[in-house]
Amino acid sequence: MDHPLIIALDFPEKEKALDFLSLFSKESLYVKVGMELFYSEGPRFVEEIKSRGHGVFLDLKLHDIPNTVKSAMERLARLNVDIVNVHAAGGKQMMEAAIEGLDKGTISGNKRPACIAVTQLTSTTEKMLTDDLLISEHMEAVVSHYARNTKASGLDGVVCSALEVPVISRECGGDFLKVTPGIRMVSEDKGDQHRVATPERARELGSTAIVVGRSITQAQDPLAAYYDMNKLWRGQI
Repeated sequence: MDHPLIIALDFPEKEKALDFLSLFSKESLYVKVGMELFYSEGPRFVEEIKSRGHGVFLDLKLHDIPNTVKSAMERLARLNVDIVNVHAAGGKQMMEAAIEGLDKGTISGNKRPACIAVTQLTSTTEKMLTDDLLISEHMEAVVSHYARNTKASGLDGVVCSALEVPVISRECGGDFLKVTPGIRMVSEDKGDQHRVATPERARELGSTAIVVGRSITQAQDPLAAYYDMNKLWRGQI
């Protein structure tokens, strides 16, 4: 994975998403398709994006009993996406089942999609851990533990805040993927995210890839916003 900037296509329907992508006719992008678009438009929309030459992170955050996750991953593998994910909170057996499903469903001759696990959402705070989830450990300890479980289960990496990347790198190695959402410019409002970082800070901390949504999709000039943020991410500014 060549340290991509992944654009979150957080649109309610494919027409708006495709209108947005048409602005990037000369670019080969890496995009994230989440629950809203996938549940609205289904697998054919993913296939259309792939046919346009874009990489796809299918962000469905599977979290269910192992057999259900295995069966779902077997089918998702046939879409030939680049990354899929699960919730690490589902446990080792579920994550191992996810890999089994992906291996079984990947078409012969194709590369298995990378599988990563969500540690804690970037909207989660320490207070939410203790009050809502009854988790008494601090955020860094929880994320680190989930990351170790993820690696032990045979997955390729995690989704985490850029702030937790250094400890995960120490625990799981530099080649373990660290995909970090919650990326904002200094001047931007955090919105519903809490554990956020700028593109430059994410690079300094060692993120493998960053996920950027509203900073690009809701910009007055999305193409210019993408170029600027990508340069910051790659240390070209």
